[in-house]
Amino acid sequence: MVRSQRLAEADLSGLRSVKKASGERIRDERRRRGIKQGELADEMGVSSRWLREIEAGNPGTKLDDHLNATIRLGLSAGHIVLPILFITQRMSVPHTLLHTDLRALERACVDLIAEAAIKSVTGELRPSWWTDS
Repeated sequence: MVRSQRLAEADLSGLRSVKKASGERIRDERRRRGIKQGELADEMGVSSRWLREIEAGNPGTKLDDHLNATIRLGLSAGHIVLPILFITQRMSVPHTLLHTDLRALERACVDLIAEAAIKSVTGELRPSWWTDS
């Protein structure tokens, strides 16, 4: 069987955009707070050089390292997580998701998911979009 028949084609170019925007956001917040790269890198358990790669948006960096820095800086993870949902649905990532503070939207998503999970545990009717896959 040909590889293209076994695996779905994936456009991962959106991940590059996510890493670029995330790196800029991490760098800007770190600088705003007056935190040195070495300090944040030590807290994250990575080298200063690796943190420079993250802040530069290097496509070879790992998303978990972006999330690690984002969480340690108290930033919303919406600019990482929400675009990934678009990518997995094979949809274009709206640039506003990459460059906007998404705290309110992120919280609304979490609340919606929590509400649906509670309803499923208590046996209440599930929303039509909720599935157990």
